[in-house]
Amino acid sequence: MKMSKQFPLNALRVFEAAARLGSFTKAGEELGMTQTAVSYQVKLLEENVGEPLFLRRPRQVSLTEVGERLAPKVTEAFETLQEAIATARGDTETSLLINSTATFASQWLAREIGSFQFAHPNIAVRLVANDAIIDFSKESVDVAIRSGKGDWPGLVSHRLMRVEFTPMLSPALAETIGGVHTPRDLLKLRIIDPRDPWWLLWFRAAGVEDPDLAGRPASRLGAQAFEARAAVAGQGVAILMPEFYNDDVALGRLYQPFDLRCSDGHDYWLVYPYGRRNTRKIRAFRDWLLGEIKPDSFR
Repeated sequence: MKMSKQFPLNALRVFEAAARLGSFTKAGEELGMTQTAVSYQVKLLEENVGEPLFLRRPRQVSLTEVGERLAPKVTEAFETLQEAIATARGDTETSLLINSTATFASQWLAREIGSFQFAHPNIAVRLVANDAIIDFSKESVDVAIRSGKGDWPGLVSHRLMRVEFTPMLSPALAETIGGVHTPRDLLKLRIIDPRDPWWLLWFRAAGVEDPDLAGRPASRLGAQAFEARAAVAGQGVAILMPEFYNDDVALGRLYQPFDLRCSDGHDYWLVYPYGRRNTRKIRAFRDWLLGEIKPDSFR
Protein backbone atom coordinates (compact mmCIF):
# COMPACT_ATOMS: atom_id res chain seq x y z
CA MET A 1 0.00 0.00 0.00
CA LYS A 2 1.32 3.44 -0.93
CA MET A 3 2.31 5.84 1.85
CA SER A 4 -0.19 8.45 0.59
CA LYS A 5 -2.96 5.89 0.96
CA GLN A 6 -1.85 4.89 4.44
CA PHE A 7 -1.38 8.45 5.67
CA PRO A 8 -3.81 10.95 4.08
CA LEU A 9 -1.86 13.98 5.30
CA ASN A 10 -4.02 16.60 3.56
CA ALA A 11 -7.18 15.12 5.03
CA LEU A 12 -5.56 14.87 8.46
CA ARG A 13 -4.54 18.53 8.31
CA VAL A 14 -8.08 19.54 7.44
CA PHE A 15 -9.48 17.31 10.20
CA GLU A 16 -7.12 18.85 12.77
CA ALA A 17 -8.22 22.39 11.89
CA ALA A 18 -11.92 21.50 11.85
CA ALA A 19 -11.67 19.67 15.19
CA ARG A 20 -9.72 22.53 16.79
CA LEU A 21 -12.03 25.26 15.49
CA GLY A 22 -15.28 23.31 15.73
CA SER A 23 -16.32 24.47 12.28
CA PHE A 24 -15.78 23.43 8.66
CA THR A 25 -16.19 27.06 7.60
CA LYS A 26 -13.53 28.36 10.00
CA ALA A 27 -11.20 25.51 9.05
CA GLY A 28 -11.60 26.49 5.40
CA GLU A 29 -10.85 30.13 6.19
CA GLU A 30 -7.68 29.14 8.07
CA LEU A 31 -6.47 26.78 5.35
CA GLY A 32 -7.59 28.81 2.33
CA MET A 33 -10.15 26.23 1.23
CA THR A 34 -13.86 26.26 0.53
CA GLN A 35 -16.24 24.64 2.99
CA THR A 36 -17.07 22.07 0.31
CA ALA A 37 -13.39 21.15 -0.02
CA VAL A 38 -13.07 20.81 3.75
CA SER A 39 -16.14 18.56 3.88
CA TYR A 40 -14.72 16.44 1.06
CA GLN A 41 -11.35 15.97 2.80
CA VAL A 42 -13.07 15.02 6.05
CA LYS A 43 -15.21 12.51 4.19
CA LEU A 44 -12.09 10.98 2.62
CA LEU A 45 -10.54 10.59 6.06
CA GLU A 46 -13.71 9.06 7.46
CA GLU A 47 -13.70 6.51 4.63
CA ASN A 48 -10.04 5.77 5.40
CA VAL A 49 -10.73 5.34 9.12
CA GLY A 50 -13.99 3.52 8.58
CA GLU A 51 -15.87 5.56 11.17
CA PRO A 52 -17.62 8.97 11.20
CA LEU A 53 -15.48 11.64 12.86
CA PHE A 54 -18.01 14.47 13.05
CA LEU A 55 -21.69 14.79 13.84
CA ARG A 56 -23.16 17.18 11.24
CA ARG A 57 -25.89 19.51 12.44
CA PRO A 58 -27.26 22.71 10.89
CA ARG A 59 -24.56 25.39 11.28
CA GLN A 60 -22.60 23.22 13.71
CA VAL A 61 -20.34 20.18 13.75
CA SER A 62 -19.07 18.26 16.76
CA LEU A 63 -16.67 15.37 17.14
CA THR A 64 -17.87 11.83 17.52
CA GLU A 65 -16.29 9.57 20.14
CA VAL A 66 -13.82 8.31 17.53
CA GLY A 67 -13.08 11.89 16.49
CA GLU A 68 -12.48 12.87 20.13
CA ARG A 69 -9.88 10.12 20.45
CA LEU A 70 -8.19 10.94 17.16
CA ALA A 71 -8.03 14.76 17.41
CA PRO A 72 -5.40 15.17 20.20
CA LYS A 73 -3.11 12.58 18.60
CA VAL A 74 -3.30 14.32 15.22
CA THR A 75 -2.61 17.69 16.86
CA GLU A 76 0.41 16.23 18.67
CA ALA A 77 1.70 14.69 15.44
CA PHE A 78 1.54 18.02 13.58
CA GLU A 79 3.24 19.80 16.48
CA THR A 80 6.07 17.27 16.25
CA LEU A 81 6.35 17.80 12.49
CA GLN A 82 6.42 21.57 12.92
CA GLU A 83 9.23 21.30 15.47
CA ALA A 84 11.17 18.97 13.19
CA ILE A 85 10.86 21.38 10.24
CA ALA A 86 11.84 24.34 12.41
CA THR A 87 14.93 22.48 13.60
CA ALA A 88 15.87 21.51 10.05
CA ARG A 89 15.53 25.12 8.92
CA GLY A 90 17.59 26.35 11.83
CA ASP A 91 14.71 28.34 13.30
CA THR A 92 16.02 28.45 16.87
CA GLU A 93 13.55 30.99 18.23
CA THR A 94 9.98 30.13 19.07
CA SER A 95 7.25 31.78 21.10
CA LEU A 96 5.37 30.67 24.20
CA LEU A 97 1.96 32.21 24.90
CA ILE A 98 0.92 31.97 28.56
CA ASN A 99 -2.59 32.75 29.77
CA SER A 100 -2.76 33.36 33.52
CA THR A 101 -5.16 34.65 36.12
CA ALA A 102 -4.47 38.32 36.75
CA THR A 103 -3.47 37.79 40.38
CA PHE A 104 -1.01 34.95 39.77
CA ALA A 105 0.48 36.87 36.83
CA SER A 106 1.01 40.11 38.75
CA GLN A 107 1.96 38.71 42.14
CA TRP A 108 4.24 35.86 41.10
CA LEU A 109 4.75 35.04 37.44
CA ALA A 110 5.66 38.51 36.13
CA ARG A 111 8.33 38.84 38.83
CA GLU A 112 9.89 35.41 38.21
CA ILE A 113 9.54 34.83 34.45
CA GLY A 114 12.89 36.51 33.81
CA SER A 115 14.75 33.47 35.11
CA PHE A 116 12.91 31.27 32.58
CA GLN A 117 13.81 33.62 29.75
CA PHE A 118 17.42 33.69 30.92
CA ALA A 119 17.53 29.87 30.86
CA HIS A 120 15.73 29.69 27.50
CA PRO A 121 16.77 32.75 25.48
CA ASN A 122 15.40 31.27 22.24
CA ILE A 123 11.83 31.16 23.58
CA ALA A 124 10.01 34.47 23.29
CA VAL A 125 7.44 34.70 26.10
CA ARG A 126 4.11 36.47 25.81
CA LEU A 127 1.95 36.72 28.92
CA VAL A 128 -1.79 37.43 28.79
CA ALA A 129 -3.45 38.03 32.16
CA ASN A 130 -7.19 37.63 32.64
CA ASP A 131 -9.55 35.41 34.60
CA ALA A 132 -11.44 34.03 31.60
CA ILE A 133 -11.30 30.27 31.01
CA ILE A 134 -9.74 30.00 27.57
CA ASP A 135 -10.54 27.25 25.06
CA PHE A 136 -7.28 25.73 23.85
CA SER A 137 -9.01 24.39 20.72
CA LYS A 138 -9.98 27.89 19.62
CA GLU A 139 -7.19 30.13 20.92
CA SER A 140 -3.46 30.08 20.21
CA VAL A 141 -2.48 29.68 23.87
CA ASP A 142 0.25 27.20 24.78
CA VAL A 143 -0.20 26.92 28.56
CA ALA A 144 -2.49 28.43 31.17
CA ILE A 145 -2.49 29.08 34.90
CA ARG A 146 -5.97 28.37 36.24
CA SER A 147 -7.74 28.35 39.56
CA GLY A 148 -9.85 25.26 40.12
CA LYS A 149 -9.81 21.60 41.07
CA GLY A 150 -7.59 20.36 38.25
CA ASP A 151 -10.23 18.24 36.56
CA TRP A 152 -10.43 19.72 33.05
CA PRO A 153 -11.11 17.08 30.35
CA GLY A 154 -8.42 16.81 27.69
CA LEU A 155 -5.88 18.84 29.66
CA VAL A 156 -2.79 17.85 31.62
CA SER A 157 -2.91 19.52 35.05
CA HIS A 158 -0.07 20.18 37.54
CA ARG A 159 -0.99 21.63 40.91
CA LEU A 160 1.20 24.64 41.66
CA MET A 161 0.06 25.91 45.03
CA ARG A 162 -2.71 25.51 47.54
CA VAL A 163 -4.99 28.52 47.77
CA GLU A 164 -5.74 29.64 51.33
CA PHE A 165 -7.30 32.99 52.13
CA THR A 166 -7.73 35.31 55.12
CA PRO A 167 -8.70 38.97 55.73
CA MET A 168 -5.95 41.56 55.36
CA LEU A 169 -5.99 45.33 55.83
CA SER A 170 -3.74 48.30 56.44
CA PRO A 171 -2.62 48.93 60.04
CA ALA A 172 -3.75 52.54 59.69
CA LEU A 173 -7.30 51.47 58.85
CA ALA A 174 -7.39 49.10 61.82
CA GLU A 175 -6.41 51.97 64.11
CA THR A 176 -9.47 53.97 63.07
CA ILE A 177 -11.59 51.58 65.17
CA GLY A 178 -9.05 51.08 67.96
CA GLY A 179 -7.62 47.92 66.42
CA VAL A 180 -9.07 44.62 65.19
CA HIS A 181 -9.34 42.22 68.14
CA THR A 182 -12.11 39.81 67.12
CA PRO A 183 -13.40 38.64 63.73
CA ARG A 184 -16.59 40.62 64.25
CA ASP A 185 -14.53 43.83 64.51
CA LEU A 186 -13.92 43.54 60.76
CA LEU A 187 -17.60 44.24 60.18
CA LYS A 188 -17.09 47.76 61.57
CA LEU A 189 -15.05 48.49 58.44
CA ARG A 190 -15.78 48.49 54.72
CA ILE A 191 -15.55 44.98 53.27
CA ILE A 192 -14.03 44.96 49.80
CA ASP A 193 -16.22 42.78 47.56
CA PRO A 194 -18.62 41.45 50.23
CA ARG A 195 -20.22 39.14 47.62
CA ASP A 196 -17.00 37.14 47.29
CA PRO A 197 -17.87 33.64 48.61
CA TRP A 198 -14.52 33.51 50.40
CA TRP A 199 -15.86 35.99 52.97
CA LEU A 200 -18.78 33.85 54.06
CA LEU A 201 -16.56 30.75 54.31
CA TRP A 202 -14.03 32.60 56.46
CA PHE A 203 -16.56 34.24 58.78
CA ARG A 204 -18.32 30.93 59.38
CA ALA A 205 -14.99 29.25 60.16
CA ALA A 206 -14.28 32.15 62.57
CA GLY A 207 -17.59 31.55 64.37
CA VAL A 208 -19.46 34.53 62.90
CA GLU A 209 -22.66 33.01 61.51
CA ASP A 210 -24.53 36.22 60.68
CA PRO A 211 -22.12 38.69 59.02
CA ASP A 212 -24.96 40.16 56.87
CA LEU A 213 -22.65 40.57 53.89
CA ALA A 214 -25.54 40.66 51.42
CA GLY A 215 -26.76 43.89 53.00
CA ARG A 216 -23.52 45.73 52.28
CA PRO A 217 -22.90 47.85 49.17
CA ALA A 218 -21.66 45.60 46.37
CA SER A 219 -18.22 46.29 44.97
CA ARG A 220 -16.16 44.10 42.68
CA LEU A 221 -12.71 45.08 41.47
CA GLY A 222 -12.26 42.08 39.18
CA ALA A 223 -9.12 40.50 40.63
CA GLN A 224 -7.58 39.80 44.01
CA ALA A 225 -4.52 41.87 43.11
CA PHE A 226 -6.69 44.97 42.65
CA GLU A 227 -8.47 44.36 45.93
CA ALA A 228 -5.08 44.17 47.65
CA ARG A 229 -4.12 47.57 46.24
CA ALA A 230 -7.38 49.01 47.56
CA ALA A 231 -6.64 47.52 50.99
CA VAL A 232 -3.13 49.00 50.98
CA ALA A 233 -4.73 52.38 50.26
CA GLY A 234 -6.91 51.98 53.36
CA GLN A 235 -10.16 51.63 51.41
CA GLY A 236 -11.33 48.54 53.28
CA VAL A 237 -10.60 44.96 54.29
CA ALA A 238 -9.75 42.50 51.53
CA ILE A 239 -9.72 38.72 51.67
CA LEU A 240 -6.44 37.60 50.15
CA MET A 241 -3.83 34.90 49.73
CA PRO A 242 -1.19 36.09 52.25
CA GLU A 243 1.74 34.46 50.40
CA PHE A 244 1.29 36.90 47.55
CA TYR A 245 1.67 39.97 49.77
CA ASN A 246 4.76 39.29 51.86
CA ASP A 247 6.39 42.50 50.61
CA ASP A 248 3.40 44.61 51.67
CA VAL A 249 3.43 42.97 55.10
CA ALA A 250 7.17 43.52 55.49
CA LEU A 251 6.76 47.21 54.60
CA GLY A 252 3.88 47.67 57.05
CA ARG A 253 1.29 48.36 54.35
CA LEU A 254 -0.84 45.28 55.10
CA TYR A 255 -1.25 42.90 58.00
CA GLN A 256 -3.13 39.70 58.76
CA PRO A 257 -5.06 40.17 62.02
CA PHE A 258 -5.92 36.47 62.52
CA ASP A 259 -4.07 33.21 61.94
CA LEU A 260 -7.18 31.51 60.59
CA ARG A 261 -6.96 30.65 56.89
CA CYS A 262 -9.57 28.86 54.79
CA SER A 263 -9.77 27.06 51.46
CA ASP A 264 -12.63 26.44 49.05
CA GLY A 265 -10.85 23.54 47.34
CA HIS A 266 -9.73 25.62 44.36
CA ASP A 267 -5.96 25.75 43.87
CA TYR A 268 -3.62 27.13 41.21
CA TRP A 269 -2.81 24.74 38.36
CA LEU A 270 -0.62 24.71 35.27
CA VAL A 271 -2.62 23.24 32.38
CA TYR A 272 -2.05 22.48 28.70
CA PRO A 273 -3.61 20.16 26.10
CA TYR A 274 -2.78 16.48 26.47
CA GLY A 275 -2.00 16.29 22.78
CA ARG A 276 0.76 18.90 23.16
CA ARG A 277 2.37 17.50 26.29
CA ASN A 278 5.59 16.61 24.45
CA THR A 279 6.04 19.98 22.74
CA ARG A 280 9.53 21.19 23.59
CA LYS A 281 8.64 24.72 24.72
CA ILE A 282 5.80 23.45 26.90
CA ARG A 283 8.05 20.85 28.52
CA ALA A 284 10.66 23.54 29.18
CA PHE A 285 8.17 25.88 30.83
CA ARG A 286 6.56 23.08 32.84
CA ASP A 287 9.90 21.86 34.18
CA TRP A 288 10.98 25.38 35.08
CA LEU A 289 7.71 26.31 36.80
CA LEU A 290 7.45 23.09 38.82
CA GLY A 291 11.07 23.56 39.83
CA GLU A 292 10.40 27.09 41.04
CA ILE A 293 7.15 26.25 42.82
CA LYS A 294 7.34 22.99 44.70
CA PRO A 295 3.85 21.54 45.20
CA ASP A 296 2.64 22.27 48.72
CA SER A 297 5.45 24.78 49.30
CA PHE A 298 2.74 27.37 49.93
CA ARG A 299 1.33 25.71 53.01
